[in-house]
Amino acid sequence: QVQLVESGGGSVQAGGSLRLSCVASGEYAYNWRYMAWFRQAPGKEREGVAAADGDGIATYADSVKGRFTISKDNVKSSLYLEMSSLKPEDTAMYYCAADNLVPRDYRLRDYRYEYWGQGTQVTVSS
Repeated sequence: QVQLVESGGGSVQAGGSLRLSCVASGEYAYNWRYMAWFRQAPGKEREGVAAADGDGIATYADSVKGRFTISKDNVKSSLYLEMSSLKPEDTAMYYCAADNLVPRDYRLRDYRYEYWGQGTQVTVSS
């Protein structure tokens, strides 16, 4: 059974930092070269935040460039998101996603990912 479990969410003040983690388990989890973080705020569509492939190549949404850093541990089948200089507009449910093949131009497109976690809430207060 495929499973993605996120952790690390919480409530912080603007300017603060958080580190999200996602652990993948199940059949072929070790083979998921493409993993990403998405987020969804109330009343808004889900948006791609950052993605990483098996070679460590990262893709970021413009809104988080310079503030967020994604990293991937292929041995542990884990994905991380270091978030700093957080803003109230970063408040959302953050989801981890994974798939075996995601073309480079589609790394932040949610419909390209088959496997999803349940999410972890991030709340940033002003």
